[in-house]
Amino acid sequence: MAGRARRRRGGGGAARRAERSTLQVEAARFIERNIPDFEILTEEALEIIEANAETVLAEIGVNFVENPAALALWREAGAEVEGERVRIPRGLARKLCASAPSRFIQHARNPARNVEIGGRNLVLAPVYGPPFVRDLEGGRRYATMEDFRNFVRLGYMSKWLHHSGGTLCEPTDVAVNKRHLDMLLAHMTLSDKPFMGSVTAPENARDSVEMAKILFGEAFVESHVVMTSLVNINSPLTFDATMMGALEVYARAGQACIVSPFIVGGAMAPVSVAGTLAQVLAEVMAGVAYAQLIRPGAPVIFGAFVTSIDMNSGAPTFGTPEAAQITLGAGQLARRLGLPFRSGGAFTGAKLPDAQAGYESANSLNVALMAGVNFMLHAAGWLEGGLVASFEKFVLDADQLGVLHRLARGVDLSENGQGMEAIREVGPGGHYLGCAHTQANFRDAFWRSEVLDYKPFETWDEEGARDAQALAGARVKKLLADYQAPALDAGLAEALEDYVARRKAQMPDAFG
Repeated sequence: MAGRARRRRGGGGAARRAERSTLQVEAARFIERNIPDFEILTEEALEIIEANAETVLAEIGVNFVENPAALALWREAGAEVEGERVRIPRGLARKLCASAPSRFIQHARNPARNVEIGGRNLVLAPVYGPPFVRDLEGGRRYATMEDFRNFVRLGYMSKWLHHSGGTLCEPTDVAVNKRHLDMLLAHMTLSDKPFMGSVTAPENARDSVEMAKILFGEAFVESHVVMTSLVNINSPLTFDATMMGALEVYARAGQACIVSPFIVGGAMAPVSVAGTLAQVLAEVMAGVAYAQLIRPGAPVIFGAFVTSIDMNSGAPTFGTPEAAQITLGAGQLARRLGLPFRSGGAFTGAKLPDAQAGYESANSLNVALMAGVNFMLHAAGWLEGGLVASFEKFVLDADQLGVLHRLARGVDLSENGQGMEAIREVGPGGHYLGCAHTQANFRDAFWRSEVLDYKPFETWDEEGARDAQALAGARVKKLLADYQAPALDAGLAEALEDYVARRKAQMPDAFG
C-alpha cells in the first residue's frame, strides 16, 4: 500500500497536466437549505409514534436471520433473544443510536466534490437497482455493463447531481458474483464524484473497502468516510444475514450505511400512516443500534423508502399523498433521533417518461425537499416502479433537480433582492426589460432548463415538434458525446484494474 501511495504522489504532475487539458464539467455544491422543514406531526403525535415503536421492539421484536454473531451481540447488550427473535428493552435502541454522528463528510477522489450528509444539507444521487434499461432507440431491455458505464458518465456530466450513486442498473451480461467489481471500477474511474459500495454479499462489501483503499490510500479510508451504501431491511421486522453482513463490514471499516426499511404500505407495513411510521422507526432504530454494537460512532443514515399499493392490481404506487405524509413524518422522527435522513426520489410507476412520470416524480421530489431529506437516492432515472433505468428520464430528472437547488435558497432579501431601485427607475406604466436592475441580474435571475422547450410554436414545429422524451434523447446523445473521463493517476487506475482482474480470476462465473 505504501508503494501505491508513492506512485500516486509521483503521478501527480501528469494528472494535473491531463486535468488542464480535459473538459471542465460544472458541478453544483450539495444543497444547503435556507428554507424551513415542513413538520406535519404535532409533538403529541410524535410521542405516540415513538412510544409505539418502543413497544414494537420490546414486545414484538425483530428477527436477525441466520446470524448467530448478531444474536450474541444483542444478548450481551441486554436484549432478550429467543431463537432468531430479538426483543429490545424500551430505551436501549435509542440509547445505542446516540453514538451515531448527526452529520458526516463523504469524501470524493476530487475533494471539490466532497459532500456533507446531515444537518440542513441535501445530497442528490441517481437511480439504484433496476434490472432493465430503456431508451428511445433500444426500447426496454436487460441492462448491460456499457449501459451502466453510460449512466455513470451521465451522472458525472449532470450539474445538479452531487453523487455518482451505486447500482445504477444491474448489468446482466456480467456474472452476478463479479459485476460489483466492474461497477465499482466504473464509479472510481469514469467519475470523480462520491459513490456507493456493494451490499449484495459481505465479500462484495469487503471488495468495495479494498478498492477504496487503493483509490484513496489505506490510512485515509481508516479515518474518513469514502462510501455510503444502502442496507435494506426485509420489512416487516426482519434483518437478513446478507444485508447485515455488508453492514458489519462497512461499520467495522468506519464507512456509512443507509439503514432503510423497504415499505410498501398495505403489503410490508400497515395501511395507516401512523402505523407505518411506528414500524419504520422501530426497524431503523434496531438497524442503527446494531451498527453501533459493531462499532460505536459508525456513520449511519435513517432511511425510509416509502410507497403504497394499488388495492386493485397489487402494484406499487408513487407520488401519493400517503407516501408524502410518511416521508414528512419520518423526517421529523429522524431529526429527533439525531440522524441524517434518506428518503424521496423521482419516483413513478409510469412505463415511459410521460405526464404520469412527471406528475408523480415532481410530487416525490418536492415533498422530499420539504421533509428535510439529507440524502436522496433515485433522484434521476427511475421508471416503472424501479424496474427500469431510463436514459431520457435520467436527464429530464437531473435537469429538474436544479429547481430544488433554487427553491432551497429561500428568498433573497439583500438590497439587490428587494429590487427597490428597479421599482423607482421604472415607475408607473413602464416595463422592466431594459432597466439597470434587470440588465445586471438577467443571466441568473431565473432558473433555466437545459432540456425543455420554450420556443414559439412555429420554431418548435419547424424543428420537428419534439416532445420531452425526444428532447431528452438529444440531450443524452450530446452529454455522452461531450464526455471526457476525469483525470486519474495512471498508477491508481492500473492498481484498480489489477485488483478487479485478480478477484475475477479467483472465482468461477455465477449467473444464478
